[in-house]
Amino acid sequence: MTFKSIIDEIENNLMKILAELSISDVKFTVEPAKSGFGDVSSNVSFLLAKHLKKSPVEIADLLSGKFKNCVNTLVLKSEAHPSGYLNFFADWNKLNQLILSESYLDGFGDVDIGKNSAIVVEHTSVNPNKALHIGHIRNIIIGDCVSRILKKANYRVNVLNYIDDSGLQVADIIVGFKYFGFAEQPPSEKKFDHYCGDDVYVKTTEKYEEDPSLEEIRKNVLKELEDGNSETAKFADKITRKVLADQLETCWNLGVYYDCLNFESQIIRSGLWSKIFEKLKAMSLIEFENNGKNAGCWVIRGEDKEDDKVIVRSNGTATYIAKDIPYAAWKLGLLEDPFNYEKYEKLQPNSRDLWQTTLNKSNLVSQNFSGEKVVTVIDSRQARLQKIITSLMGKFKSVPDAYVHLGYESVTLSSDTAKTLGLDTEGKQAQMSGRKGLYVNADSVYDLLKDKTTEETQKRHPEMDKSEIEKIAHRVSVATLRYEMIKQDLDKIITFDLTKSLSLEGDTAPYIQYTHARASRILEKSNRTPTIDVDFSLLKDKSEIDLIKNIGLFNLQVRDATNNLSPKVIARYCHDLAVAFNSFYEHCKVLELGDEKLENSRLCLVNSFKLTLEKSLDLLGITAPDRM
Repeated sequence: MTFKSIIDEIENNLMKILAELSISDVKFTVEPAKSGFGDVSSNVSFLLAKHLKKSPVEIADLLSGKFKNCVNTLVLKSEAHPSGYLNFFADWNKLNQLILSESYLDGFGDVDIGKNSAIVVEHTSVNPNKALHIGHIRNIIIGDCVSRILKKANYRVNVLNYIDDSGLQVADIIVGFKYFGFAEQPPSEKKFDHYCGDDVYVKTTEKYEEDPSLEEIRKNVLKELEDGNSETAKFADKITRKVLADQLETCWNLGVYYDCLNFESQIIRSGLWSKIFEKLKAMSLIEFENNGKNAGCWVIRGEDKEDDKVIVRSNGTATYIAKDIPYAAWKLGLLEDPFNYEKYEKLQPNSRDLWQTTLNKSNLVSQNFSGEKVVTVIDSRQARLQKIITSLMGKFKSVPDAYVHLGYESVTLSSDTAKTLGLDTEGKQAQMSGRKGLYVNADSVYDLLKDKTTEETQKRHPEMDKSEIEKIAHRVSVATLRYEMIKQDLDKIITFDLTKSLSLEGDTAPYIQYTHARASRILEKSNRTPTIDVDFSLLKDKSEIDLIKNIGLFNLQVRDATNNLSPKVIARYCHDLAVAFNSFYEHCKVLELGDEKLENSRLCLVNSFKLTLEKSLDLLGITAPDRM
């Protein structure tokens, strides 16, 4: 039983009181209270003012009087606040026991929103022509955290990575290799994905700018990519899979894993497009344009003064969105699955199976990676295209919110961080562009974070062996990168700063991890195994109650994060939890009190915090070290 128990008790009693007053259909809220408003607060008085023709304060006073006559287990008292809110105060002797006892269970924080239904989360989906840069990492971490949160909310999550191995950016590196003399093997010191992005891609696109006639070569290569039997397509498959292998290594290093890799080239050759194309025509969702700039094209009509969107060009080739539509329908299970499946050549570090689609008829392995709902993580610049697909999928499935575009803004680098990583931005934030080579790859940022963390850990723990320092440095570096990507609202641009993100103070991952290490150290020094067989009534200091209250909010935070698809909710919760523990640490001594019962009660609380923080950090893909 968590803090939600007292909220449910209050809601039920208020509903009974309203029924006595012959009032129904009032959608009031009952929420954890802000400071100065008791433990729980409700806005019910404001919503009844018009109906009862009284002020909110008078109504709050009336309801408080009636509430005293209700059967209450966890509410000690209720009172009207001068502002008009109806406030409630908890019986903390009882609530302490309920919250702390449940916090020791493995399933603490679980909520059943998904009812074990299947949901698809597609993220990453980076063109396999370059290394992942810091901007891509925001997409990857958002998608991974959302997947973890949805699992906590009892969804069966299928995590997909869409490999756009037939688009323009792949055509560009193939042009580079086949026509401009780039060697297939990178210099010995470079990963293949870095080589393709830094050298082949950038220098090839520079040649287009120098000689526009080369665009014809690019167009021909693009067309050859769509023919799976062409030599160009076979060569491209070899190159893009080498890039993909390196991209996956970067993701795995950050604790990000997948269930299935889907290849655009296979979607094009699968026949899915012809099926969905006929369906679009039959439902009059697309039109053939006879006149104007789009003559000879199939288009989706624009809405609200938006231009029409071409999905099939006059030469018969499909546009980007035309490739995305059948894939979206496949994810929702609206089309018969044309694929067979095979396991990816390399095992993921966490031993989770990674499948990949194949059109090879000899591999008769069937899988089902569709979902009743789909969440696609794509940056906000593609909002219009995603809006079109969302609308189409809603019409196909007759469920408006079956297909969700989870958008986010870009990532920039602070001028200091850009300079540290070799980019001179003249004191300005670094805006990244893969085409121009103005980006910092994710591996470099991780390496620099790890170097700095290693150095700091060695200073703090000269006695620690190298392998332990290596483990801590890795965990802190990954946590720092992940936390910085999700602690902001998705619609806010992130400016990543290396130095600030590693601080042990403020809203940073190391601050939260260090708090966990502090709790671990207390438990280690106690030489005792904490249990819930303690006197909970001894926990009555304000800092103890605040910490218990924060622990008890865990499942409410999971619920809110799930309903809003917002990892930030969990990030903020982890920080609030750490702040509450540090306040407790400052105000309440745990050991050497000369009072064994109080020590055991506080050790129970310390361990409850530790367990809860570990579970909440796990939803962010962050490991909590016992030492830092």
